[in-house]
Amino acid sequence: MPSYYQLDTSEEFQSELKETLADMISPVTVDVFIGPNCETCDDTVLLLKMMEQASPRDENGEPKLKVRIFDKSVEEHRKEFERQGVERVPTVTLIDGYIRYTGIPAGEEIRGLIETILRISEGESGLNKSTGEILASLKGKVYIETIVTPSCPYCPYAVLLANMLAYEAYKRGNPKVISDTVEAYENPDIADKYGVTSVPAIALNGRLVFVGVPYEEDFIDYVKAASEGKLDDLLFKEFGGETGL
Repeated sequence: MPSYYQLDTSEEFQSELKETLADMISPVTVDVFIGPNCETCDDTVLLLKMMEQASPRDENGEPKLKVRIFDKSVEEHRKEFERQGVERVPTVTLIDGYIRYTGIPAGEEIRGLIETILRISEGESGLNKSTGEILASLKGKVYIETIVTPSCPYCPYAVLLANMLAYEAYKRGNPKVISDTVEAYENPDIADKYGVTSVPAIALNGRLVFVGVPYEEDFIDYVKAASEGKLDDLLFKEFGGETGL
């Protein structure tokens, strides 16, 4: 196991998972993409399988959290990699890949993942009505990258907000937003690309716009600008051409 996280497999942790996931209402499918020469793939599968086992059962006795495993070394699985646009392993996805975790969602990120699953199961994003209306009318695509580390206590809040923006757009039939949680230790090239020295750090369509947890109203303003190709204009207006770091 890598040194930057510890995967808790204790009975106490599994009991906590069961208690938390007991609030699930509708079934949720989580896809796990793995491949060869992957240091954290086994732990990612183990974590998600523990969550599946801890989830409540439906009327047929099946777990409400359904975990599917796709292995890049298996030829028939590669179509799903292509369909969801998955290139790196491990990757964990929900709602057809519009919510994804590039790297193991370990440590503090488990909290954000569980809350994301619960909200999807409940069919409620928890976002303001005005935010939902903006998401329903987005014209262009927005790719949100939230760079995190397993030990960051604030990262799950930023991730949950990004995930719910993607979910609300998806739920409203306008899936223009992808929320990608990028684990920095496993993907140092992405963190380096944005010059990240502190997390959470959030990029929209390849531009770093936040370090820290943004307010919902600020986040949706930037998402709207990114969708309209006006992100540079907003950054220049508010920060004289620099990002809001």
